[in-house]
Amino acid sequence: MSSLIRQVHRWLSLAFTVGVVANLIVYSLAGRGHQPAFWWNLLALIPVFLLLFSGLYLFLRPYFAGRRRAPA
Repeated sequence: MSSLIRQVHRWLSLAFTVGVVANLIVYSLAGRGHQPAFWWNLLALIPVFLLLFSGLYLFLRPYFAGRRRAPA
C-alpha cells in the first residue's frame, strides 16, 4: 500500500509541475485586459491538495509504524 501511495505522490508532483507551467504560459500569453478562465487556476490547485494528503501520509507513516512495533 505504501509503495502505491509513494508512486501516486510522484505522479501527482509531475501533474502539479505541468499545471504550474501551463498556468505560467497561459498568464504570460494573456493580454493585460484579459483574464484566463477560472479552471486554469485549478490545474495547479487540485494536484497540490492531493499532494498534501499523500505527503502527510508518507511523512507520518513511520511515526505510527514505530508505535505499533514498540514493546508494550
